[in-house]
Amino acid sequence: MLPRLLSALVLSIAFAFAQKLDPVQWKAEAPLAAAPGSTVLIKVTATIEPGWHLYSLTTPKPSIPTTLKLAENAVFATADPFQMKPALKVDPNGAQAEQFTDRAEFYLKATLKPDAPAGVATVAVQVRYAACDDKQCLPPKKKTAEFTLNVAAGAAISASEPPAGYTAGVGRTEIAEEKPIVPAPAPAPEGLAQFLLVAFGFGLATIFTPCVFPMIPITMSFFLNQPQSTRAQQVRQAFIFCLGIVFLFTAMGLTITALLGSSGVKQFASNPWINGFIGLIFLALGLSLLGAFELTLPSGLLTKLNAASSGGSTISTLLMGLTFSLTSFACVGPFMGAILAARVTGNKLQPTLGMASFASGLASPFFLLALFPGVMAKMPRAGAWMVRIKVVFGFVVLALMFKYLSNIDVVLQLDLLPRERFLAIWFVLFALPGLYLLGFLRMEGISKDEDVNIPRLLVGIFFLVFSFGLLPGMFGGNLGELESYVPLAKETARGGSASASGLTWMKNDLAGALAKAKAENKSVFVNFTGYACTNCHWMKANMFTRPDVNAAMREMVLVELYTDGTTPEDEANQKLQETKFQTVAIPYYLIMNAEGKVLASYPGLTKDPTTWLKFLSAGKVSPIR
Repeated sequence: MLPRLLSALVLSIAFAFAQKLDPVQWKAEAPLAAAPGSTVLIKVTATIEPGWHLYSLTTPKPSIPTTLKLAENAVFATADPFQMKPALKVDPNGAQAEQFTDRAEFYLKATLKPDAPAGVATVAVQVRYAACDDKQCLPPKKKTAEFTLNVAAGAAISASEPPAGYTAGVGRTEIAEEKPIVPAPAPAPEGLAQFLLVAFGFGLATIFTPCVFPMIPITMSFFLNQPQSTRAQQVRQAFIFCLGIVFLFTAMGLTITALLGSSGVKQFASNPWINGFIGLIFLALGLSLLGAFELTLPSGLLTKLNAASSGGSTISTLLMGLTFSLTSFACVGPFMGAILAARVTGNKLQPTLGMASFASGLASPFFLLALFPGVMAKMPRAGAWMVRIKVVFGFVVLALMFKYLSNIDVVLQLDLLPRERFLAIWFVLFALPGLYLLGFLRMEGISKDEDVNIPRLLVGIFFLVFSFGLLPGMFGGNLGELESYVPLAKETARGGSASASGLTWMKNDLAGALAKAKAENKSVFVNFTGYACTNCHWMKANMFTRPDVNAAMREMVLVELYTDGTTPEDEANQKLQETKFQTVAIPYYLIMNAEGKVLASYPGLTKDPTTWLKFLSAGKVSPIR
């Protein structure tokens, strides 16, 4: 029963975001009119469907508190949130949490600017919350509820204090006035080209997995052995088969892109719920590959697809490609998850383009074998080597699972998988396949008295060398390119302290950085970054530590603005980046003067020190006198 349930879970990854549960609706109300400089109460009401609840403004972790604030506008200067008394309940995880059910009422005690422009203004209340029932919690969601207010000098004074029993939420929120948007330059196209090339290579690599390779002769015989078929018809059928593979995976990438939008796609790699879901998928796949159980799709679904694909027509051949993709999912899934999560912090179309490139790599050998059928006879036969690949692949998949768990850890700042512990786990999981291939670990695929041949020896040595190469990172050493995929050292993961490179960063305090720059007659280096951002990690570990780069950056006030966390500050940083610079991609770098004027911007990662130093040269301009 368990394998079938896990199989259904694997199948559902393509449609994980198709269900749009929306159990909480929001409404904002304000007085009809108010005078400049006065204080008004804005009532915000949440209507909650039966069986669901949301958390208070002050609920303790690990619950996700609700946050309320006013969007940037020209009317209000400050806004303080208040809430009705919540119910204290115990969550299924055993932690106490402050909850609201059925209906929740909040107030924003907002002060108008003395110079607020007269007339009717439309202002939005921005809400971030997590809705839960007794069995599940939906990912944190953002909504806006708009209200109108007539700003008039002679307006009557309304109530300015919340009703009795309402308590304050978080500290005062300063409302920024809307300013002109500075567009961000587009990321370098070669970054996308490299990503698509890697995705295509991943697709090719799946050919040698135990779910795909044995299917090659069976599939090719379908095209090449059909009676009374011409050579052109055989190639045409193979092309349609490949088209079915490309269509399925591209549709999955397109679905995720359409449902999440630009901000959601960017948050895909850091969302704790999504990373937890992918981690669960990888756990099931890894244990299945190691032989704990057989992971198969529901037999009824495959029976229907096989029946539909046996007619020999164009539609049936297309369905055959879809069926092949689903049956190979146990081995293809880890590659696909890596593609979806690897570069979604860039162009919002990257999941779609990446999946199309991945599927093209997976399908291309079938088309080439249809063009050159003589190559089939020279291909190695499936045998014990396929079982060994399966076992090795199982260990690698489990190692990748911990990468997704690490994303959850750094985003929620739980500190359960710090750098040293994470690398220790990876050391073991990458050493085990090496020991297995060399015959020291007895598992399926290698008999007791079997000699170690040269290919097994070389691959086993590779895994052991890679594993022992992780040890320096556990003691403060730099791991080069691997720094993108492992947690940063503790002092750099949180910001606001001296990093391993000796650079001192302010965290989530752009206003403080500008004030410090003005006092010290310096420019400000702004780093829009993320806890789970691989390219951000690489830049910190490999570019910022270069002596020439380090020296140039020391001449500026450095501030990190995290955009992928769960705090109100992270949400504000993301909003600032999206509205002011028209991008949600991270990393994204700016150099400002002390007045907040942008002197230069740089999107994404670069491995060229000359290019980066040229960008940093803008920081030498100091307009403060």
